[in-house]
Amino acid sequence: MKVGNIFASKKMFVFNLVFFGAIVGFSLALLSFSCSTKPLPVSKVFAQDANKEALENLQSLQGSFRSVSKKVLPVVVMINVVEVQKQTVPNSPNLPWFYYFFGNPEENNQSPREFRNRGLGSGILVNKEKNRYYVLTNNHVIGNAEEINVRLTDQREFKASLVGRDERKDVAVISFEGDPDIPLAVLGDSASLEVGDWVLAVGNPFGLESTVTAGIVSALGRKGGPEENISDFIQTDAAINQGNSGGALVNLAGEVVGVNTWITSPTGGSIGLGFAIPINNVKKTLEELISKGTVQYGWLGVSIAGVGKEIAQEMGLPSTQGAFVYHVFKGSPADLGGILPGDFITSLNGKTIKSSDELVLMVGDLPIGKKAEFNLIRQGKPMQLSVVITTRGTQQTISEQSRNLWPGFTVLPLTDKIRKELDIKERVGVLVQAVEPRTPGALAGLKSGDIIVEMNGATITNLLQFYSQLNDLTREKIDFVYEREGVRMSIGIFR
Repeated sequence: MKVGNIFASKKMFVFNLVFFGAIVGFSLALLSFSCSTKPLPVSKVFAQDANKEALENLQSLQGSFRSVSKKVLPVVVMINVVEVQKQTVPNSPNLPWFYYFFGNPEENNQSPREFRNRGLGSGILVNKEKNRYYVLTNNHVIGNAEEINVRLTDQREFKASLVGRDERKDVAVISFEGDPDIPLAVLGDSASLEVGDWVLAVGNPFGLESTVTAGIVSALGRKGGPEENISDFIQTDAAINQGNSGGALVNLAGEVVGVNTWITSPTGGSIGLGFAIPINNVKKTLEELISKGTVQYGWLGVSIAGVGKEIAQEMGLPSTQGAFVYHVFKGSPADLGGILPGDFITSLNGKTIKSSDELVLMVGDLPIGKKAEFNLIRQGKPMQLSVVITTRGTQQTISEQSRNLWPGFTVLPLTDKIRKELDIKERVGVLVQAVEPRTPGALAGLKSGDIIVEMNGATITNLLQFYSQLNDLTREKIDFVYEREGVRMSIGIFR
């Protein structure tokens, strides 16, 4: 064989070998790729795992609800009350019909009759001394009841009596003698709540005993409760209805974090807007009612409110968060401590004040006879004052002190908007917004709508100037020049 033919045959052999290897390699790669791209078995396994995890989470939540319900139901009671009202009604003797045609000769004879009005609500077992149990509820549940009965979840019933009430927070405590095996609620920390937390409402809506509903904390710090309740409220979408009042709002640990109190509804039934008093707001009240039967509130002696952006800007305030002092009671702790009208309180004992309502709550819980530290802004400058808190009197005694309210009237900046709305041509001054009866401002003759243009001989163009002149402690009398319906007048008001 020739050398050329041998070389050619070797080349052909190598080519065939490489070609065959390539075909085999491609086939194996194709087979491997087709096997690795089958999605169903792998996807199916992941779906099963996801469904299993979701089911386990739901079962865990369900287990929590069951556990909390078992723990809390025995400590929430039904309260049945009977309020006896006496009304005078005319006598209706059995007389012939013609007596009524000509007039009943005895229609003026009247006699008192008793009407027994029944009501129901809920309560929380919070304390015991030997065999005496104490139940926390709402004041409006008890009302003026002459008969109070408590029924436990196991249907045992006991006659109860009123221990004490706090109308400002709509809280009452009743007590009864019971067996030694009755459980008590665990009071939690409402300050730890956050919007979105799970909560359960427990009570007796419409007399349906031992009802549990679930929801979340919808909002915190809500204001504007019924009958001038000073509390801020926990808002929840857990169903609350008539009969739930005084019942428990609890967290997932089974701790009471609120007292269900009121709802907002156009129909009288739950629409997901229920409100509970935070339990931290009533802990001090609860202790005092059990130990003393009454509640002592701390008193500062100021009339306060929030401020809008316009007032904050004119007064040189960094924000609207705080409490603006409009009036000070003469001789009050605030007066003796140096607080003046126009001061803007920003913190109490180191805690920031967000609103005037918050300050009212905090002052009420201050210890009597102790100093409290107030941070405030006066004439645009920060300062600190120490005030010794005294006991708040009744609403009647505070009303009787209105003559000591200084200055007794509030003012607003004279903005372009106000000038246009009231058709005011005066370019300088501050507008008298309201005048409190029997106060120095009222006795001096000031009226709502007056425009103060001068004080102590100085022109007044804004609120800072007004309060600067009002708080000039070197003067015993403040001289005012004001305009009313285009006529300028002057008065003097003694401190």
